[in-house]
Amino acid sequence: MQREVTPDHEDARPVAAVEERPGGQVRPRADLRTDLRAALPDAAAAVGVTLAVFVFLYVRMRSGTSATVAVMPFMDDPDTFWMYLLSQAFGWSGLLWAYGTVMLGLLLSGPGPGRLPVSRPRLERWHRTTSLTTMALMVAHALMFAAELVRYEVALPWASRLWSAFADTFVPGWYDSGTGRLAVPLGQGALYLAVPLGLLFYVRHRIGAGTWRRMHRFVIVVYVLSVWHTLLYGTNVWYGEWPRTALWLLQLPVAVLLVLRLVRPARRSERLGAPGGGRSVAVAGWTARAAGRLAAVAVVVGLLAVVLSGHDGGRPRPAAPPATTPHHHEPE
Repeated sequence: MQREVTPDHEDARPVAAVEERPGGQVRPRADLRTDLRAALPDAAAAVGVTLAVFVFLYVRMRSGTSATVAVMPFMDDPDTFWMYLLSQAFGWSGLLWAYGTVMLGLLLSGPGPGRLPVSRPRLERWHRTTSLTTMALMVAHALMFAAELVRYEVALPWASRLWSAFADTFVPGWYDSGTGRLAVPLGQGALYLAVPLGLLFYVRHRIGAGTWRRMHRFVIVVYVLSVWHTLLYGTNVWYGEWPRTALWLLQLPVAVLLVLRLVRPARRSERLGAPGGGRSVAVAGWTARAAGRLAAVAVVVGLLAVVLSGHDGGRPRPAAPPATTPHHHEPE
């Protein structure tokens, strides 16, 4: 999920062991081992946030005010379903870290403010380390969900329990219960895109800086899938109440920065300009870039409409708890 701004002439050559930056600056190329060490404080902070969210969710379930229990009454036992709560906590901290790394990436690749509170190299390093932390949180979220499924399927033999939990968690289209039939594949798609797109940064000198940049633009798709997964499947934002509205509102800064990044990109080669002299390829590229900018503006307008109208896809809270149970695979 890293984004970096390099001079236009780098499109034509591999990235060397040192990288020339705008303004003639030369710095060693970032490598994965160094960034993993640098990510340790960030990862420790993420663990702390995850534990705080877990305690919050646990206390709410214990007190009877949990939205998760309102959606799934059979889960009214935090001591039994603690792995599910921990999965939720990893999911929320993962979304928070994804939000941060996407905001940093858009800030670095767009026009940016005139003066930054910290140096640009430090912001780039934060962007890389938060990206690594986000990937780890996404994996932990999925693993704890799988662990809860293993714990739940007590009627199955161990091998079947492990396979069922693995398939429900990691095989697209396998999970067959309610909203999860769409929400779970969305989360899987976010995970399966996030890991390769994030790690490709460290081999960009092999695949070419231009190729890496073109592929890296799809990181925003990872974030969209993550938010969509949360809105569909996050029981804490299930109902049309203020937590769901707040989640929608938080997407406005991302959408605005995306518009600014598309309208005023840091790289001259990405600026819209005028259609290229009648050449079909140039005109097609210009049309695609213009359509992307219009789509980003439409997203901002759509977000404002959702928030102002109150029609945010939230479900009304039922007068009586729904009689729901977990999905169940019959033993073979």
